[in-house]
Amino acid sequence: MDSDEEEQKRVPLSRRPEWSDVTPLPQDDGPNPVVPIAYKEEFSETMDYFRAVYLADERSPRTLQLTSEAIHLNPGNYTVWQFRRLILEALHADLHDELDFVELIASGNSKNYQIWHHRRWVAEKLGAAAMRKELEFTQKIFSIDAKNYHAWSHRQWVLQALGGWEDELAYCQQLLEDDIFNNSAWNQRYFVVTRSPLLGGLEAMRESEVRYALEAIIAKPENESPWRYLRGLYKDDMESWVRDPQVSSVCLKVLNSKFNFVFALSTLLDLLCYGFQPSQEFKVAIGALAPDSDPTGGALETNLAIAVCSLLERVDPMRTNYWKWRKRVLPAQALAVNVE
Repeated sequence: MDSDEEEQKRVPLSRRPEWSDVTPLPQDDGPNPVVPIAYKEEFSETMDYFRAVYLADERSPRTLQLTSEAIHLNPGNYTVWQFRRLILEALHADLHDELDFVELIASGNSKNYQIWHHRRWVAEKLGAAAMRKELEFTQKIFSIDAKNYHAWSHRQWVLQALGGWEDELAYCQQLLEDDIFNNSAWNQRYFVVTRSPLLGGLEAMRESEVRYALEAIIAKPENESPWRYLRGLYKDDMESWVRDPQVSSVCLKVLNSKFNFVFALSTLLDLLCYGFQPSQEFKVAIGALAPDSDPTGGALETNLAIAVCSLLERVDPMRTNYWKWRKRVLPAQALAVNVE
C-alpha cells in the first residue's frame, strides 16, 4: 500500500468518536511566521491532537495509538518517542510487541537515532529475555546494510548488557567469509576477542588471531583491515609486535610480490620507527620497488625509512602529504637504518 492509498483510507481524528472530547492544539508559529512550513493536513492534525494530550499528560491506549501514528509520519520526533515510553510504562504494555513496532519503523529508517535509543530502552526493560531477538534484529539490518553504525553499536551493547557471546566469534567469521573487506566485521571481531568473558582476553587469543590475520593479508594484501587488525593484536605491547617474525615476514612476502604492497610498506615504516632492525632482504626488496631516482631528480635515498616514505609518496598519491610529514618527523632509531 502506497502513501496515497493510506491517506485515502485514513479516518481523520476529528471524525473518530473516541477523540471527540479532545480539542486539538495548533502549532504556534507566532503572529507573522517568516517561512511557514507547508505541513500535510494529516501531519498537522495528528500533531495538533498530540500536543493536546501531551500537555494534558494523558497516558492511555488511545494516546499510545496516537504516538504510533505520529511516529509513522515522523520517526525522528524525539518528544513523541519520549512520551510513548511514559505511556508504555503507565499501561504496563507488552514490550515484546513494542519490539515488533520498532522493527516495523526501522525497516525504512534504520539510521534514525531515536529508533535505536527507544529499542535499547525496551530491550533493557525486558532484560536477558530480549537478547536473542535483539541479535537477530541486528542481523536483519546487516543483511541490508553491513556497516550500519547504529546496529553495530546496539549489538555490542546487547552482548555486554544481555549476553550472547557464545556464537559471536563464529558470526564474525561468517561475515568475513562473505566479505573479507567488511571493516565493520573486523572491528566486531576485535571487540569480541578483547571483550568476551569466554575467550580469555587478547593475550590468550593472540596466537590464533595473528594466524587468521596473516592468512587474510596474504589473500588480499590490498585490504587495510587485516593489517590494522594485526597491529591491534599487539595493543600496548609494541615490543612484541616489532619482534614477532611473523609480522615482518608477511611484510617482506608482500613486498617481494611487487603487487598491492602499500600497506606492507606502511607497516614496515611503523616497524622501523619502533626500532625494527631489518635484514638485507628488506633492503633488497625496497631497492627493487624504488625507481632509479625520486620524482625531483635526486639520488635514491640511502636511509631505509626515508626510502620507504619516498616510495609511499609515489605509490599512495592520495596521502602524499601525510608521507612527506612522516618523513620529516622520523625518529632517530629509524634514521639509523641505511639501505646499504
